[in-house]
Amino acid sequence: MRKTSAGSFSKGPVTTADRQPVPKPHYHGHRDRLRLRFSEAGSTSLSDYELLELFLFRSIPRADTKGPAKALMQRFGSLPEVLGAPEHLLREVQGIGTSAARDIKTAAALAQRMLKAELRDRKILTSWSQVINYCTAVMAHEEREQFRVLFLDKKNQLIADEVQQTGTVDHTPVYPRELIKRALELSATAMILVHNHPSGDPTPSRADIDMTQTIVDTARPLGITVHDHIIVGKKGHASFKGLQLI
Repeated sequence: MRKTSAGSFSKGPVTTADRQPVPKPHYHGHRDRLRLRFSEAGSTSLSDYELLELFLFRSIPRADTKGPAKALMQRFGSLPEVLGAPEHLLREVQGIGTSAARDIKTAAALAQRMLKAELRDRKILTSWSQVINYCTAVMAHEEREQFRVLFLDKKNQLIADEVQQTGTVDHTPVYPRELIKRALELSATAMILVHNHPSGDPTPSRADIDMTQTIVDTARPLGITVHDHIIVGKKGHASFKGLQLI
């Protein structure tokens, strides 16, 4: 039964004229255009926020994703920092819920795995840019200090990549004897030490320098070389070898 224009009711069927078309949300056309640009011209045709917006389509299927994508970029400053941000901070951004935050962290984990895969079966010392990219991706945005070691064989190929210690916002305890013991267990003949500065500034502290020298002095008599100690932060990285501290 339907109501007629005169206010009475009719039992007749609803006709096509009676149906009012439901307009599509305004963002549907925009999504189609963004997908088309990506398909036809590739990712280089999109800005960082647009690529992030495109990624969020599946996480946020029934709302405009341009606003959340721009808000993420404004909050964290760059696409790498969005990917590196902790999940709880991502959820503080308007429009980003648990599902979207978790998807962003999943994408970050996939990127890290890809960068790590690029290091396998390669001579690390001739793939230095990949080493820096990987260490920056996995550590630069951590909220607490981590001390990581890349253990290498006699061909300077990666044997193992291990986080040895996790500390506070400005300190990580490092135990040189335990570190050397682990190197011997893995039959490693060389190491690259890596840790992060959550402050963002990768400049080595006096404690960093002293600790590194202790590890070098402990490793040398056992035939284990410390090739470098890299400090990563949001503002870049520092190499002890480059700074002539090793």
